[in-house]
Amino acid sequence: MNMNMENSSIWDNFSSSKRNIYSLYIFLFFFILSMFAEILSNDKPLVMSINEEIYFPIIIDYKEKSFGGYFDTEADYKDSFMQELIAKDNNWAIFPINPNSYNTINLDNPSPNPAPPSEYNYLGTDDRGRDVLARLIYGFRLSVIFAFVLTIIGVIIGIFFGAIQGYFAGRTDLFLQRFIEIWSSMPELYLLIIFSSLFEPSISLLIILLSLFGWIGLADYVRAEFLKGRNMDYVIAARTMGLTNYQIIIRHILPNSMISVITFLPFRISGAILILTSLDFLGLGVPPDTPSLGELLSQGKENIEAWWLSLSTFLVLVGTLLLLIFIGEGLRESMDTRSK
Repeated sequence: MNMNMENSSIWDNFSSSKRNIYSLYIFLFFFILSMFAEILSNDKPLVMSINEEIYFPIIIDYKEKSFGGYFDTEADYKDSFMQELIAKDNNWAIFPINPNSYNTINLDNPSPNPAPPSEYNYLGTDDRGRDVLARLIYGFRLSVIFAFVLTIIGVIIGIFFGAIQGYFAGRTDLFLQRFIEIWSSMPELYLLIIFSSLFEPSISLLIILLSLFGWIGLADYVRAEFLKGRNMDYVIAARTMGLTNYQIIIRHILPNSMISVITFLPFRISGAILILTSLDFLGLGVPPDTPSLGELLSQGKENIEAWWLSLSTFLVLVGTLLLLIFIGEGLRESMDTRSK
C-alpha cells in the first residue's frame, strides 16, 4: 500500500511539469511509431490486387513468377514489369506513406546523388541514392533499441557488482574497487578498433564490447546506496530475524536503492545513443548497410553541399537527446526527497 502511494506520488510530481509529461509522450510517440517502420516506409505494397487475387507483400515474400514473371526471385515492386502489371485493368496496390525502404535505391532520379528532397524522396537521398527519410526512421529505431538493450545489460551488471561491494564492504569492496579501477583504465576505443578488425562487424558484437565497460558508472551509485543502507535499522532487524544475505539485498536494500538507478536510466539511454552514433560516424559501429544516424552524419560531412543529410540527422539526434534529458531531469526532481 505504501509502495503504491509512493509510486503515485512520484508520478504526480513528474506529471506536474508540462515539460516532463510532453517530453515523455513525444518520445514514446515517435518510438512506438518507429516500431512500425516497415508499414510507414517500405518499397513493398501493404496490400495489392492482381487479377482479382489479394496479396500482402508487406508480410509475405512473393516470387516474380507468382505474377507471371520470368525470374524465380523475390518480386521487385519498383521494377517496370511490376509497375505495368499493377497499372493494368482492375489491378491496384496500396503503398506505405513513404514508398521507400532503408536500402531502396532510386535509379530513376534525374539529379546526381546525393539528390535534394523531391516528390519521390521527401528528404532527399544519400550518396548511394538511398532514401534519407527511410534511413532516419529505421536508424532512429535501431539507436533506441540498441540503447535500451545496452542500458538493461549495464544496469544488471552494475547492480550486481555495486550490491556486492556495498553490502559486504571490507575486503570484498576493496578487491572489487581495485578490479574496477584496472578494468576502467583499459582503452575502450582501441579495443573496439582491434575487435572490429578481427571479427565481422555486427550489432551483437558491439553490444557485447560496450557492455564490458558500460556498467562501471552505475556500480558506483549502487555501491554508495548499499554502503549507506547496510547499517540501517530495518537491515539490522532483518538480520536478527534470520534472513539470508540474498533476502536482505533483494527484499530490503535494493528496493530502497532503486531511486538512483531509475533517475540514471534516461541519461544512460541518451549516452548509449550518442556512443552508437559516434562509433558509426567513425566507421566502427554497425555493418555498412545498416541504417544509422552516425553514418548519415558521416555522409553529411563528406558532402557539405548536401545540407539535407546533416540537417535532418542533426534534428533527429538532438531532438531525441533533449527529450531523454528532460525525462531524466523530471525523474530526478520527482524522486528527490529534499524537494518534498
